[in-house]
Amino acid sequence: MKKRSVVLFSLSLIMLIAGACTSPSPGDSEEERIAQKADSVLAMMTLEEKIGQMTLFTSDMDQTGAFLRSEYKSDIKKGRVGAIFNAYGAEYTRELQRMAVEESRLGIPLLFGYDVVHGHRTIFPVPLAEASSWDIDMMQKTAEVAAREAAAEGLHWTFAPMVDISRDPRWGRIVEGAGEDTYLGSKIAAAKVRGFQGDDLSELETVAATVKHFVGYGAAKAGRDYHSVDMSDRELREVYLPPFKAAIDAGAVSVMTAFNDLNGIPATANEYLFKDILRDEWGFDGFVVTDYTAIMELLHHRVAKDAAHASELALDAGVDMSMQDGFYQETLADLVEQDRISEAQIDEAVANILRVKFQLGLFDDPYRYSSEERQKAEIMKPENIETAREMARSAMVLLKNDNQTLPISKSVETVAVIGPMGDNQRDMIGSWSAAGDWAKSVSLLEGLKNNMPEVDFIHAKGADIEGDSREGFAEAIAAARQADFVILALGEAYWMSGEAASRTDISLPGVQEELAQEIHKIGKPTAAVLMNGRPLTINWLDENIPAILETWYLGTTAGDAIADVLFGDYNPSGKLPVTFPRSVGQIPIHYDMKSTGRPFDADNKYTSKYLDSPNEPLYVFGHGLSYTTFDYSPVSLSSRNMKTSDSLQVEVTVTNTGEYAGEEVVQLYIQDKVASVARPVQELKGFKKIKLEPGASEKVEFTITNDDLSFYRKGMNYGSEPGEFVVFVGGNSRDTQSAEFVLEE
Repeated sequence: MKKRSVVLFSLSLIMLIAGACTSPSPGDSEEERIAQKADSVLAMMTLEEKIGQMTLFTSDMDQTGAFLRSEYKSDIKKGRVGAIFNAYGAEYTRELQRMAVEESRLGIPLLFGYDVVHGHRTIFPVPLAEASSWDIDMMQKTAEVAAREAAAEGLHWTFAPMVDISRDPRWGRIVEGAGEDTYLGSKIAAAKVRGFQGDDLSELETVAATVKHFVGYGAAKAGRDYHSVDMSDRELREVYLPPFKAAIDAGAVSVMTAFNDLNGIPATANEYLFKDILRDEWGFDGFVVTDYTAIMELLHHRVAKDAAHASELALDAGVDMSMQDGFYQETLADLVEQDRISEAQIDEAVANILRVKFQLGLFDDPYRYSSEERQKAEIMKPENIETAREMARSAMVLLKNDNQTLPISKSVETVAVIGPMGDNQRDMIGSWSAAGDWAKSVSLLEGLKNNMPEVDFIHAKGADIEGDSREGFAEAIAAARQADFVILALGEAYWMSGEAASRTDISLPGVQEELAQEIHKIGKPTAAVLMNGRPLTINWLDENIPAILETWYLGTTAGDAIADVLFGDYNPSGKLPVTFPRSVGQIPIHYDMKSTGRPFDADNKYTSKYLDSPNEPLYVFGHGLSYTTFDYSPVSLSSRNMKTSDSLQVEVTVTNTGEYAGEEVVQLYIQDKVASVARPVQELKGFKKIKLEPGASEKVEFTITNDDLSFYRKGMNYGSEPGEFVVFVGGNSRDTQSAEFVLEE
């Protein structure tokens, strides 16, 4: 009888709250009504229940960190936890939600979160690969599909997108972001948030987005994960903050702290980041959640002496929710009693969290996301698989294609597929592949056979991804000798990139390059297919193998998509969102470096250069070939003079001069010739992806505004400066046409 009375009380409370404020005052906005509802719930809560809403624990269904807490179900029933991650599936989330709604005192629904980074069950290309498509609409679409699948399995909240800019391919988590460029990264950040959240979070096909990691994480020293970050405020604001601002402007309702310290202050205890910038400057009204055990890690940063001190620092900085370490749960009540923090601070944090729960409609129906019928209908349905294949095709970058080695002729009789990635399902879905089942992914060999059943494919692994065994070389050499064409399938294991996966040597691991050298000696037409989560140093391949296709990790439909490109059913259109260095000695290397006082001069030793390497990278930012060729006309400007209150039109005509229909990413860069502070040699400020039939032309137009010319000036005030500018337009950051104009007051 007692349990039934609790259930009835909880359910009636939810209905009461959900119906509250249904007769708003004239002029009340939806945001104001939700805020009123959140406040009405807050008024009913004990201090312990409030702290529970600020506590996020993992279930035992999945593990993404070092330890689990066996008592999380007990905590749910006691109202001591407000959110759960690593729990999905309609049946399982319904049961956990039932505990919260029907067995806790107030029945406040749980928020279920998960790392839906590049797909949920249907796995799309890793984010760095998606960024290579430069297709903003398509990237938004894959987020929409991921959200539908995740929501159908009871999830409300994803820990994505990761929008950290990174110029260091040693850092394993470069695979999770959009690469090195702020402009491209900002466009992708906004698209991902729109895809996850849609126009209305209460719609059942959406999930709440978490923009992460705030901020500077991608600039970890030496590319070593979790390491310190030191940078000027100018660098922070010009390079690393804009993608976060774009995500917030697109409506992201949660932000995750970074593991690193920034200029000596750990992000999780950084008031400047979360109060001054995120809240006061940007007006963010969602909630801030830590990364895994990040409050506890303030002890290891040695800025906190104990758990209570760590919690105090985090709450003072504006962190609303603690992930997994339980420090808030354990210490906040005592901190209030000791007057080290105020209950008002806790109320503010809880209100931030409750508002998002109301936005998601969880108080209207706590079980609305846990529908087994919807789960069966949405998961990996044919449309999702086709979207994955479409995205995978456009994510590949043709790095090299001498003598039109690719596409492979469809009249070929025998093809040897050699290398450890050739018949490999596990690595196709990459890191952070969520609830994806690698056993359902399509390997390269399977995809080739699916698409070209009339061709005889001979497979020889040749070597493992790692290790120094050459026992498979003989079989691989024999296979190559029998073939008319050789595909070298090379790369990294999925776990070699992602979190805690930094590398000091970013060449092909193991003896894979040596295997390629042995196959090269046979003299057969050969293409290298790379599968990896970061730029690699592949100088020997570039010098010796006539065709190189960068495929990254393409997800569930990887093999089919790669086959489409190799045999010419899809013309590769990807462009690099990150620079490929020649060696780790060049890192960090990116296209928008600043000018030096001694620019490169081959005839003068005392200029900025290396003794043992060219300055130039192996492949520049924006690089990517096609099976066809494109010609660019000279750049035309609407005027040679522009006032700050006006705009300038840039026009170029692109012609497909080859024999294949193809897509081209037309890229616009700008250089400020003279400024009060050193400026990048060029900055991406626009791009358009067009498709042209052979012989066809298209006029491509861009609009330059004063905002495109603005920067943080000498006094750290933001704006433009009158003077001369150069506009570059082309198919990558190096091969461009240019024109100049003058900005006037």
